Amino acid sequence: QVQLVESGGGLVQAGGSLRLSCAASGRTLYHMGWFRQAPGKEREFVAAISRSGINTYYADSVKGRFTISRDNAVNTVYLQMNSLKPEDTAVYYCAADSIATMTPTYDYWGQGTQVTVSS
Repeated sequence: QVQLVESGGGLVQAGGSLRLSCAASGRTLYHMGWFRQAPGKEREFVAAISRSGINTYYADSVKGRFTISRDNAVNTVYLQMNSLKPEDTAVYYCAADSIATMTPTYDYWGQGTQVTVSS
């Protein structure tokens, strides 16, 4: 069992930056992912990172702007978001699974944190 708690969301102007954090407790050595869901849209993949942190994966829409990382010593995954655009506005979810995947089929999910980018 894994519990995930996201933080770091907020309101930012276009071009700005935010860093999301996801603190994990319980059994924590999982592949980790970030997904987002905008109103009226399906949940979509943003980024993922392997257990070791060596392998990372990004959606084309965020490649070059977002960076996923993890610190296994403190059981935390981060999503650094730079050059934010209004279309990045969504609720961002952290997820954990034993399989690395870009589909929203992860076993464990956080409650989400709102990111709003104003133009």
